[in-house]
Amino acid sequence: MRLTAAFVTLALALPLAAADPYFSVLSDDPGAWPAILSSVGFLPQPAALARVFVARTGAPDSAAWPARIQRGDFLILEGESSLADAFGFRRDPRHDPVRVQSLTDVHNPDLPLIWEKGLELPWFTLPAAARVFTRERSTGAPMAAGFRQGSGAVLWIAAPPGEHGYERFPYLLQALAALGLDPPFRSDRLWAFYDGAYRSRVDLEYFAARWRRAGIAALHVAAWHHFESEPAGDARLRELIAAAHRQGILVYAWFELPHVSEKFWADHPEWREKTALGQDAHLDWRKLMNLRDADCFRAVSAGLRGLIARFDWDGVNLAELYFESLEGLANPSRFTPSRGGFERLSDREFLDLRAGFVQRMQEEWLNEVEQCRRSKPWLDLVLTHIDDRFDTRIHDALGADAARVLPLLDTHSFTFLIEDPATIWNLGPQRYPAIAARYRALTTHTARLAIDLNIVERYQDVYPTKQQTGTELFQLVHAAAAGFSRVALYFENSLLAPDLPLLPGAAATVSRFEHVGPKLVVESSRPVGIPWKGGALVDGQPWPALDSGTLWLPAGAHSVEPAPPTAPAATLRLTRLTADLKSARIASSGAIEFTYDSDSRAVALTDLAPASVEIDGEPVPPAAPLLLPRGQHLVRLSR
Repeated sequence: MRLTAAFVTLALALPLAAADPYFSVLSDDPGAWPAILSSVGFLPQPAALARVFVARTGAPDSAAWPARIQRGDFLILEGESSLADAFGFRRDPRHDPVRVQSLTDVHNPDLPLIWEKGLELPWFTLPAAARVFTRERSTGAPMAAGFRQGSGAVLWIAAPPGEHGYERFPYLLQALAALGLDPPFRSDRLWAFYDGAYRSRVDLEYFAARWRRAGIAALHVAAWHHFESEPAGDARLRELIAAAHRQGILVYAWFELPHVSEKFWADHPEWREKTALGQDAHLDWRKLMNLRDADCFRAVSAGLRGLIARFDWDGVNLAELYFESLEGLANPSRFTPSRGGFERLSDREFLDLRAGFVQRMQEEWLNEVEQCRRSKPWLDLVLTHIDDRFDTRIHDALGADAARVLPLLDTHSFTFLIEDPATIWNLGPQRYPAIAARYRALTTHTARLAIDLNIVERYQDVYPTKQQTGTELFQLVHAAAAGFSRVALYFENSLLAPDLPLLPGAAATVSRFEHVGPKLVVESSRPVGIPWKGGALVDGQPWPALDSGTLWLPAGAHSVEPAPPTAPAATLRLTRLTADLKSARIASSGAIEFTYDSDSRAVALTDLAPASVEIDGEPVPPAAPLLLPRGQHLVRLSR
């Protein structure tokens, strides 16, 4: 890990504006630092252009660093070096070395951080201004600390962050944010699953605002709790939907067929699914019904249609519509369905027949939900299907066969949401490009492929935390967002509070950020937000898609520059849009126009209530929030 002094001198001579999202690792061996910093949107550049620097173990001192930091640069120090010593992070000869394997961090002090392999590290003294973020659990020895200086800051860690960047210090990015370094970009396209059983007494207005800040565009709400109408539960769900819409968040009905509801299970023992041992299929939390039975199918269909009609849903998610279990034929007490009537088939023949049953069930229920579009044409439709391409054992374990189901995209309009199976939750973010490649090879409808990340405790031996959090979570989300049109998180209740502010940065997919004369060129594969104050021109047009600190851009490459005083002033601003923004402008009258594309209806929020609304040239009644039709449309708003 050599560092050339002349190289450092050049880097320190060319400061850039504080808003630039560039980083540089000042070493021949960058280690995991590019993966860490890129996971929330920072972009690698040569040191002469960077704003964020990593000086690895052994880095030389330079007298120019304090001035650079004072002007807005951020310096990350790793381990011992003359540069770390110059800033006051030095070995303390009064203390013996510390054996480090368990830590605690201020961002989540109750969460144990366990290193798979312990290290013996020096005890370090710190500068007086430093704030300690991470300590060795038993001795309290400081392991990560930092301080602000002028417009910049210094962050120090006692050891390298590990091969992948999250094995030792999962909350490094939270520490940098605490020191003033926020992610440079924002996405507001995440989906999250929501189970009201975990939020029965919360303030829904508060949580809706929190979900919006976390970049969540849609909640997929556990609909089985509301399969049978019940006044208090129905009122609570309507309150949730209204609160979400006010924050510009869509709400989907999330079904877990063949689980229907607790009451349906109790009322209809004759329709219960059976395991291979002939027992009722109450497996984990789901109580499975036999949807191949014609009477059961009709009863569930009527209930599903009634539930969709009762509430103001924006979409429907048919999730995990297949058999059990992950152990397959090896565990007949959990294997469904019963082989009754098919005893003469070989195991292979029955497993293939079972996969055919699953494909037919999925198509039948897609048809059922599509019938609901006759009365609610704005409904989006999602099919959540467990991955059987990366972990091919899933095919025989659950009867899932993506290759049979994906051709349905030729004749049905839905998003194919690939669920990450529990068997591979320990493999890290590098699996997502491989999963994406396998599914792209199976369909031409690649824009309809999405990925569902399970953010829960894993059964494998994983370090430093059982559940994905901090840098590991951000790397997972960032890799998934690069490979899929949409990323869903299971589930909103399991997301840890320290992670929420940085999720929008992890989900952003900016590939280019470049100053070209007076303009800034930004390129992203998905719509994205960049920090911005004041008026702007985008591609030469006065731009209305702005909130208090973010300018929202469509996918693709766009130029951005401050609006001149002569530019038309908008009478209102578009502050939130759940659709894919395609274009926008401010008319000479001050009215704003924008085009969008959406698989569901869209929610649009503005800073002021519009007095006039036109969609495709036709006037519609103004409303707040403004619910816009599904598909591609042109909207004009004015005061």
